[in-house]
Amino acid sequence: MRLLVTAFDPFGGEPVNPALEAVRRLPAEIAGAEVVTLQVPTVFGRSIDVVTAAIDELRPDAVICVGQAGGRPDVTPERVAINVDDARIPDNEGNQPLDRSVADDGPAAYFATLPVKAMVQAIRDEGLPSSLSNTAGTFVCNHLMYGVLHHLAVGGRSEVRAGFVHVPFIPEQADQHPGAPGLPLGDIVRGLTSALVAVVEHREDIALAAGATH
Repeated sequence: MRLLVTAFDPFGGEPVNPALEAVRRLPAEIAGAEVVTLQVPTVFGRSIDVVTAAIDELRPDAVICVGQAGGRPDVTPERVAINVDDARIPDNEGNQPLDRSVADDGPAAYFATLPVKAMVQAIRDEGLPSSLSNTAGTFVCNHLMYGVLHHLAVGGRSEVRAGFVHVPFIPEQADQHPGAPGLPLGDIVRGLTSALVAVVEHREDIALAAGATH
């Protein structure tokens, strides 16, 4: 089994991206599966091109994209990606699309095909904070999640599971954002590792109360 794990470079004026730093520290093998990592530009359009090219070349069994969600206190697998680009800030090449579709020929949304609830439970079992998120935003993270799922759907490759995980700031970033929570990098690595074990071990998701009231 092969897992493709991607992470964005720093963006929004941050000196580091905890997603990238954590993904770089993942072991080369998790639960018997090969782990291949990939750095992705925080750029609309190009991010999808980079990851879908890697999918076509590497033929992974699952694709787990990872990004930074500064302000969140926990590791959050994403349930859904929506067909909207609406950038509050420019990406790393100055692009700032507003109210555009990720794919003109795509549906309104795609649900992750990863066992997202099993991933949440696995992270919690490590003693780390985790919850299931129902919004990946409308920046490059959502853009990439939607683009990967669209690429797989259009290509008729339902056997390849895919989705997205957001991670919080690390403490040195949080210190620069008063009131923002942070999670040590080592904990983020442990959380992601646990989530990847769940991807390997759970073809079908588990039943878990992980909804939200708002």
